[in-house]
Amino acid sequence: MTYPGASSLNIALIHHPVVNKRAEIIGSAVTNLDLHDIARMARTFGVAEFFITTPYKDQQHLMEELLAHWRTGHGATYNPARKEALGIVSLLDSIDQVIEQLTGKYGRKPLVITTSAVKQSNLISYGALRRKIDKKDPVILLLGTAHGLAPEVIQDAEGTLPPIAGAADYNHLSVRSAASIIIDRLLGSKEK
Repeated sequence: MTYPGASSLNIALIHHPVVNKRAEIIGSAVTNLDLHDIARMARTFGVAEFFITTPYKDQQHLMEELLAHWRTGHGATYNPARKEALGIVSLLDSIDQVIEQLTGKYGRKPLVITTSAVKQSNLISYGALRRKIDKKDPVILLLGTAHGLAPEVIQDAEGTLPPIAGAADYNHLSVRSAASIIIDRLLGSKEK
């Protein structure tokens, strides 16, 4: 569900195909914490829609139960702000389904952008992507779980944002933290 005033930026938290620490293609588990924290951040910054993708039916069932609790169950009356944030969440099987749904919504395929903690060859700067969003070009930003998106997902994208550089040589942010930094750079106040 998109709300009035939303940007043209959509995000998707990908649980398959992603890689583990040995660079093997895996499917990762969906977590309650990612669902809540990323939805709240996305709604705060004006992200149009937040997709969670997993092909695993047991994981989908778990997420559907959590979403129902906060959207229509006791959680909806207990915490209306959480209900609003989770109102932008959609659960789908795959990246292809996300792209198909957004193509129908916008009448054209969205620009597919990926994220990575490792510098990729198909970089797009935060400034260039922000300008596309400012022009209302539809964008889907893919966020990887586990140890990041599978190489073929990055290769198939139109661009990859530069890695977030910290002050040390350690670079292993949670997806929730990385998503917040990235979205602030793309949709946050220009007066900093």
